[in-house]
Amino acid sequence: MKTQCCIAGGGPAGIMLGFLLARSGVDVVVLEKWPDFFRDFRGDTIHPSTMRLLRELGLLDEFLKLPHNETKQVALHFGEESVVVADFTHLNVPCPFLGFIPQWDFLNFLASKAKQYPSFHLLMETEAIGLIEEGGRVVGVRAKEKDGEIEIRADLVIGADGRHSTIREQSKIPVFDSGAPIDVLWFSVPRVDDGTGQSLGYIDKGRMMVLLDRDSYWQCAHIIHKGDLEKIKVRGLEAFRNDIAEVVPLLKSAVVEIKSWDQVKLLSVAVDHLETWHRPGLLCIGDSAHAMSPIGGVGINLAVQDAVAAANVLIPAFGRGVTEKDLAAIQLRREPPARYIQRFQVFAHTHIIEPILQNPSRRSVPLALKFFNWLPVLRRIPAYVIGIGWRSEHIRTDIK
Repeated sequence: MKTQCCIAGGGPAGIMLGFLLARSGVDVVVLEKWPDFFRDFRGDTIHPSTMRLLRELGLLDEFLKLPHNETKQVALHFGEESVVVADFTHLNVPCPFLGFIPQWDFLNFLASKAKQYPSFHLLMETEAIGLIEEGGRVVGVRAKEKDGEIEIRADLVIGADGRHSTIREQSKIPVFDSGAPIDVLWFSVPRVDDGTGQSLGYIDKGRMMVLLDRDSYWQCAHIIHKGDLEKIKVRGLEAFRNDIAEVVPLLKSAVVEIKSWDQVKLLSVAVDHLETWHRPGLLCIGDSAHAMSPIGGVGINLAVQDAVAAANVLIPAFGRGVTEKDLAAIQLRREPPARYIQRFQVFAHTHIIEPILQNPSRRSVPLALKFFNWLPVLRRIPAYVIGIGWRSEHIRTDIK
């Protein structure tokens, strides 16, 4: 098989970039190793900056018809006290809220739009397992499908296959690990419409929980010290349920539905980045280039922004031949905001979360956060950083 661009990974970065390339007439093959996009406990947050891009593509109205939840404020609870730390309603965007939608619905939506273009080819159950190199240049990928291995020759290979990227491993580009002292346990419990439908953080007695509203259930993130899962399991499932109910009292009746450790999924948190995002014939974007912590829920949106920036450069470049200068321009554009967010996440891990996890006493709202209640205008700052971010992208390619 031969194509202009082969993208390894059918996540938000890969599908968005494939859609934008095909929309402008570039022949593109996207490889997704699973038979569908259905995987639970993936990032489901669609930020205002992403919905603005959908508006620019003329897709927002249709997208908003999909079942989703809207969060306009983010609140933190410290024991019996609470503080609103972000208010998105003041953002000057089409959708001033965080949208929560299962990632498989988001990906299916984008893929359905991409498939309208004959130059878009999505190969499911096809996993990139290696790079094809000639004369020091990447010229394609080896992939495994149900019936065996295939070779796909391409003018450019894109690594968008996530934090455990085969492409970046095969590229031999050095990876710098910033370290992450936490892991996250994901699970879900049923809920009723009790008026608490917003993104909620609970901090109490050395424990941290985040609850995300999914209408009929809460998607819960329990933040723990890295490597502590086995210790938690040794204490037993009953102790785990009691810990949850203690830090989040509204879950007291719901945690009985956690009947097996199989219902609890471990997200091993990593914060790392490639020294260089590219080699001749190869570019990495999204988590393949910069694995993000779940802090702020910005991973999907950074990946989408990477894809848009890459498309803005690559679409005209394919007409004359993609060069190393083009790939370097994409990294130059997108590396600073990714590294900025990563530095913030490392700071939050070290100076906010770690001290909380190490302090088993009941906590009150820290003085610095009380200012968000005293001066509500301050809530606009975190809302802008999370919802829009630094150097947000716009669609700058015309349909051909």
